[in-house]
Amino acid sequence: MKIIAYIVAAILVFFGVLFIWGAFSPNGSPGWILIGIISVGIGLVIIFFASRRKAQAGNGENVTLNIDLPGNVKMDTLKCNSCGGSLKPENIQMVAGAPVVTCPFCGTTYQLTEEPKW
Repeated sequence: MKIIAYIVAAILVFFGVLFIWGAFSPNGSPGWILIGIISVGIGLVIIFFASRRKAQAGNGENVTLNIDLPGNVKMDTLKCNSCGGSLKPENIQMVAGAPVVTCPFCGTTYQLTEEPKW
């Protein structure tokens, strides 16, 4: 919606400037100056309101991310690399597109890596 508002505003400003410029030609009329000023003004107002409008990216909704592991994944329990404590799915978070685990026992934070299948 913002892009459409910017396009409409650009068209209004462009034609408004053309009307103002055309008013000073030999065939122009003084009424064109008024039309041009109104057109430029409306275009600038549209740009002002379009730039102030905030993006409605989330609307307060939660985003759920499901991780699909390739191949046969057999995992009884996930254990911390530092202390060997048992980890739960709640300890895994997505940070910058990578799964990161935080151990609730020792506080160690590290990125989960998938070992090659060969």
